[in-house]
Amino acid sequence: MSSRLANQLFSTSRALAGLGLGLAALAGVAHADIKLATILGDGMVLQRESEVALWGTAKPGARIEVQPSWGGAASSATADDKGRWKVRVHTPAAGGPFEIAFRGDGEAALKDVLSGDVWLCSGQSNMEWPLGRPFKEPPGAPSNQDEIANANYPQMRLFTVAQRVSAFERDDVDGKWAVCSPQTVGDFSATGYFFGRKLIRELGVPIGLIASDWGGTPAESWTSAKSLRAFSEFGETLDYLAIASDPNEREKYAREHGEVWWDKLDQLGSPPIGAQWTSGTYDDSQWKKVELPASLTQDGLDAFDGIVYFRRVVEIPAEWEGAAATLELGPIDDRDDTWFDGANVGQSRENGQWNLPREYTIPAAALHAGKRVIAVRMLDTGGIAGINGTPEQMVLHSANKSLAPIAISGTWLYRLGPALDTLPPMAPGRGIGPGKATTLFNGMIAPLTQLSLRGVIWYQGEANVGRAEQYRKLLPTLIRDWRTRFDNSELPFYFVQIAPFTYGGTGDAAAELRDAQRLSLSTPNTGMAITMDIGDPTDIHPGSKQEVGRRLAYWALAETYGRDSVSYCGPLYHSMKVEGESVRVSFDHADAGLVAKGGALTQFLIAGADKRFFPAEAVIERDTVVVSSPRVTKPVAVRYGWTDAAMPNLFNGAGLPASSFRSDDWSGPLPQVQ
Repeated sequence: MSSRLANQLFSTSRALAGLGLGLAALAGVAHADIKLATILGDGMVLQRESEVALWGTAKPGARIEVQPSWGGAASSATADDKGRWKVRVHTPAAGGPFEIAFRGDGEAALKDVLSGDVWLCSGQSNMEWPLGRPFKEPPGAPSNQDEIANANYPQMRLFTVAQRVSAFERDDVDGKWAVCSPQTVGDFSATGYFFGRKLIRELGVPIGLIASDWGGTPAESWTSAKSLRAFSEFGETLDYLAIASDPNEREKYAREHGEVWWDKLDQLGSPPIGAQWTSGTYDDSQWKKVELPASLTQDGLDAFDGIVYFRRVVEIPAEWEGAAATLELGPIDDRDDTWFDGANVGQSRENGQWNLPREYTIPAAALHAGKRVIAVRMLDTGGIAGINGTPEQMVLHSANKSLAPIAISGTWLYRLGPALDTLPPMAPGRGIGPGKATTLFNGMIAPLTQLSLRGVIWYQGEANVGRAEQYRKLLPTLIRDWRTRFDNSELPFYFVQIAPFTYGGTGDAAAELRDAQRLSLSTPNTGMAITMDIGDPTDIHPGSKQEVGRRLAYWALAETYGRDSVSYCGPLYHSMKVEGESVRVSFDHADAGLVAKGGALTQFLIAGADKRFFPAEAVIERDTVVVSSPRVTKPVAVRYGWTDAAMPNLFNGAGLPASSFRSDDWSGPLPQVQ
């Protein structure tokens, strides 16, 4: 889940300087001999029995002839004035390996090509989480290392798209196809792998999996600018990105907006910290102590979002004088600015960098012997934060490798700054980064859209918690957007409902987001893997990756591949009917009836016209649930699993959990009376 871009908001000039390089690189390949798009590589899977595109660059005007080894007439194309060319070929039934020859001014070839089904796996960190990184599986389930050792599937091929943000739509990605094996699978998405493994076991056809994901990113980052124009709230960002490729305009913007927002942070708070807090002369005698590295849970900090200041004095030996050094702090959740002896040496201000190890260079001119201060200003935007790596990641290295490094883990001082909800809004549209609207579509999806896919699996939503009303429109927009861009109006799109997690409080913002996902099922050819039973209230990255992948595969097997015998979805709210002082709730997907696991049904709420919800008694009657409470004699609405971390116990007879739901459309937080 490593991030590859720092400074979302105000390092505009640096972040966008690479845009011109990207254009120059593309122009360069146009004058080379035949070059294929990177996603077209040895060992790839092409969508079977389809008209698929093959494309690349060559000399302008060059005629390219393409001949697949499975037979049939050759296809040809002529490179345009920018050197771009594309042909379409009809792929055979599942099988291979095949070769494809390309001839023109030079030659190229694709080898070890399989014809099968290609699935795109996208989203944020729960999709990105690699099989090689440990995760919690249910008792008795194989460990991730056991899974890796047994991952011998030569008919499964894997491609991980290198993470890249862009202000404009790119033509190509970085990455390489790999045969699924114990040597290659550890770096690939665990959810994607388990999804593909279930398919290959059931279908017996080659499966190609393309992982394009980035932790901590919102849905709008993955949606094209054209589709996002329907959302006025993204307008300023899109306007900025539209001019970001112009060096003169971006330099002007950087000069005008600079570091204004971040500079103002230290002027806030009661009292404000003052401008000298990063220096050695600052009085920090009233600051509290904390042992780092650690997640901040002491003194109620697990519920605090906002600015936290840290200081630590280090003794710099005389032999370090006048040489550059590297300051390593490990990951910081979420964002930081870091100073050494009053001089700013680096910052990471982008979404999704919560587990990116910080490494900042201290210039030789700033490194002097004696007692010096390391100061860190951390901005936590949600959940439990901290400087929370390992002691080995917190160290000061001299450029002279013969000198012993200085450990900086241990006792630090900290002080709370202003809370998040008191900060002025960050100005939209400044800078680019993975959390910005359309930047990941541009860099990581647009270059793939000439591919033919069998479908998409999507695991995302955590970064949009708190914006459920918007997400109701945003997720269907993204789905329609991708279908348009991949030129497949019926492209299957199966997504994971976000799992229970506290999100730093006891509210219902995550329940609202889950409901926005449930309502998105009204979009045709979609499906939702429900995870109400396999979340972790204390970890936004729950285990059970195998079960998530399997539940996504159930949808594909049933809806895409027509396996009528597969139960693929847990109970989904259909309707309610008031019966005297009770409410009868009906469900879709009540396969083999309804089941209360572990005893009586839990997490049902009922309310009257006053909109006050009370815990309710809920009883299963065949494929319905009857809900009542002596405190509500004229019921109007029912909710189920309606808290961020709720893990209720309604299932169907196939063992799949019910989605949380609400029967009402009341807005705003409403009281739940105990």
